[in-house]
Amino acid sequence: MQEPVFHQLSIATTLWLLVGFYGLTFIMSLFIGRKNENVDGYMVSSGKLGFGISAASMIATWIWAASFYASATSGFTYGLSGPIHYGLWGALMILFIYPFGRRFRKLAPNAHTLAELVYARHGTSSQMILAVSNLMGSCISLMVNFTAAGALVEILTPLSFLHGVLIAAVGVLSYTLWSGFRASVMTDFAQLVAMIGAAVIIIPVVFFSAGGLDAVGPGLDRLTAEQLDFFSGTAILEQGLPFFIAVLAYAIGNQTIAQRLFAVREDLIKPTFLTATIGYGSVVIGLGMLGLLAAMVGMQPADGDMNNIIPQMASTYLTPVGIALFFILVVGSLSSTADSDLAAMSSIVMADIYGRNLSRGNPNPRTMLLLGRLTMVVATVIGILLATLKLDILVMLVLVGAMWGAIVFPVIVSCYWKRVTNAAFTGSVLAAVATFCLVRFDLVALEGNVALVLEAAAIVGAGVVTGLMAFGFFNRNVAILVAGLTIATVAPLAFGALREYQVLLASLLAYGVSAVVCTGLSLLNNKLFDFDLIAQRVSSYQTSPSA
Repeated sequence: MQEPVFHQLSIATTLWLLVGFYGLTFIMSLFIGRKNENVDGYMVSSGKLGFGISAASMIATWIWAASFYASATSGFTYGLSGPIHYGLWGALMILFIYPFGRRFRKLAPNAHTLAELVYARHGTSSQMILAVSNLMGSCISLMVNFTAAGALVEILTPLSFLHGVLIAAVGVLSYTLWSGFRASVMTDFAQLVAMIGAAVIIIPVVFFSAGGLDAVGPGLDRLTAEQLDFFSGTAILEQGLPFFIAVLAYAIGNQTIAQRLFAVREDLIKPTFLTATIGYGSVVIGLGMLGLLAAMVGMQPADGDMNNIIPQMASTYLTPVGIALFFILVVGSLSSTADSDLAAMSSIVMADIYGRNLSRGNPNPRTMLLLGRLTMVVATVIGILLATLKLDILVMLVLVGAMWGAIVFPVIVSCYWKRVTNAAFTGSVLAAVATFCLVRFDLVALEGNVALVLEAAAIVGAGVVTGLMAFGFFNRNVAILVAGLTIATVAPLAFGALREYQVLLASLLAYGVSAVVCTGLSLLNNKLFDFDLIAQRVSSYQTSPSA
C-alpha cells in the first residue's frame, strides 16, 4: 500500500496566495459597491442580471467545496460510478428547477426570496418554516465550506486547520459585507474563470503524475468488484439515490439558487439554467475522478478522514506551482458558495423576518441594510464555530438535503393547486421532518409493522420524486402516470429491504409523508386561492435609487 508523501507550501507562499486572492476580490467589490446602497439591489440586483454573469454565478455557487471533497469521496468509495452519482445528479437537479423557477418568477416577479412567495400564498407560519430551514441549511453550508478551507490549509501548508477556517471566513466576509448579492455574483464570475482554468490544468497533471495510462491496469486490480461495477447496486442505494433525492431538495429549498432565479432577467432563465447544468456536470465529474484515481493508486486518507483525499492527491502528485494553482482552485470554489450563503441569509433576515413581519408593513431601507450586514457577521461566527467540529462533508450534505425534502412537495403544489392551505403546508412539513428524524437518528426500531408502514410511505416518496420531475416538464397527467409506475416498480423490491438503507429510507420518507399529509388536508378545503394575489402582495422595498 502506498503511503502519501506530503509536499507543503511555505507559510509565506500560503499567506501571499490567500492575501492576494481575497485582496483582489475585495478590491473588485469596492468597484461594485455603492456609497448609497439600494436594498433590492443588495438582495437580488433588482432582477436585471444578464446571461453571462448569472450563468457563471449559478455554476460557481453550485460548485462548492463539497463538489471537490464529496465527489472525490464518492469516487474513492464507490469506484467507477461514484463521480457519476455525484456530478450527474447534481447537474440534472439544476435543470429540474428551471420549469418551476419560471413559475415562481411569474407568480412573484418582484420577490427576493422564495419564502416571500410562500408568505403571500399562505401566511407567516409557512413563510417562517421556509425561512428558518434556509437559515439552518445555509449555516451548515457555510460550515462545510469553512471546514474544507481548514482541511486544505492543514494538509497543504504548515498552518493549522483553525488558521484555514479563520482566514477563509474573514476573507469571504470582507468582500461580501459591503455590496451583498451584487458582490457575490460579480466575484463568482471571476472565481469561476479561475476555477475552470485551474481544473483544466490540474486534473490531467495529477493523472499523468500518478502514472497515466500505465497505471490504469494495476489500478483496476486494486478496486473491488463493487467498485469496478459501473451499475453497482451498493453505489446506487448508498450514494446515488440518497444524493439524488438530497440535491432535488437543494434545488427547490436553497435560497442561494432561488436568489439567482429572482435576480436574472426573466427572458434569460432558460439559457442560464441550461448552461449551468452543463458547466456544473463537466467540472464536478472530472474532479470526482481524482477520488477514483486515489483508490486506484492505493492511497489511504490521512487520519481516516475522507476530506483529506483531495489535498493528499494534490500534495503527492503536483509540483509546487501545481499545488498553488490547486490551492486557489479550492479556495475559489468554497469562497463562491460561502459568499452566496452569506448573501442568502442576509436577504432572508431582511425580507422575510424584518420586511414582512417585524416592520409591520413599513420597512425602513436603512434598517434593512443594517440587519443584512449584521446577519452576515453573526452567520460567519456561527460557521466558524460549527467548522471546528470537523464533521464529514458528504454526510452533512445528504442530511441537510434530506431534511429539505420535507418542503419540496408543499412548496411546488402551493404554486399550482388552489386548494392548498396554510395548515396543509405547515402540518405536512412538520410531520415529514418529525418522521425523518425518527428514522434518521435511530429513534424508532425498523422492524415489524412499523418498518412496513415506513417503507410504504417511503415508496410513495419515490413516486413523488419522479412525479414532480415529470410534472415540471410535462403536465399533471404524465406526472401521475410516472409516479404510479414508479410506485408499482419499486414496491416489490423495497418492502422488507428498504429498512436496511436507513439514509435512503429517511430521505424518501420526507417526500412521502409531506405529500400524503399535504394532499389529504388540502382535499378538505373547498376555498380556492387566487394566484394573482401573490404578485400584488410581493413588491419591491425601495423605489428610490438609494437608502
